Amino acid sequence: MKFSIITLFPDMLSGPLEISMLKKARDNGLVDIEVINLREFGVGSGKQVDDTPYGGGDGMLLKPEPVVNAIEHTKSQQQATDNSMVILLTPQGDSYTQATARQLSGESHIILVCGHYEGFDERIRAFVDWQISIGDYVLTGGEIPAMAVVDSVTRLLPGVLGGERSAVDDSFADGETLEYPQYTRPNQFRGMEVPDVLLSGNHGEIDQWRQAQARQRRRG
Repeated sequence: MKFSIITLFPDMLSGPLEISMLKKARDNGLVDIEVINLREFGVGSGKQVDDTPYGGGDGMLLKPEPVVNAIEHTKSQQQATDNSMVILLTPQGDSYTQATARQLSGESHIILVCGHYEGFDERIRAFVDWQISIGDYVLTGGEIPAMAVVDSVTRLLPGVLGGERSAVDDSFADGETLEYPQYTRPNQFRGMEVPDVLLSGNHGEIDQWRQAQARQRRRG
């Protein structure tokens, strides 16, 4: 799978992409992640990417030309047989869930468009396939949502996680159930003990206990 992230601030993404699971996945060739600087597609000698909104108002809006040109250029770099899913990260988008991540994990190429400033020209929406929001709050830009999508989708790809059932047993794997409680050494910590069933060695009882605990944590 390949991710292409279109952003005005590439440096915001460099750190997370170079550590932990994402770095290992990239090093092992399980995922390809490229960061595209929107400024390179700016208009004129000054590489302008934003302008004031028609009708007045505070802030600046991303212009349509740089964003659309960046999307089309990114698509043109792919093999003719590849299909690119273009996602605009915006508060007006569909709520992002684990089910969304699983759906996206089946794509071959995802282009993530990060907004910034006050927003973006409305006509940009005509050039994307899906609009996604990671929550009902406002961020400075789409870089953090982009990383949330990349991280959550990448961990679902075959071979990325160490344990075969790690992604299956995660919270929200079925859309509602949260992950069961987990413990490690020491057996006792400040008066709190590990449940006896986890020390029993009876894997059948342990599975039943975990399922029961997960059901109790079911959202809602």
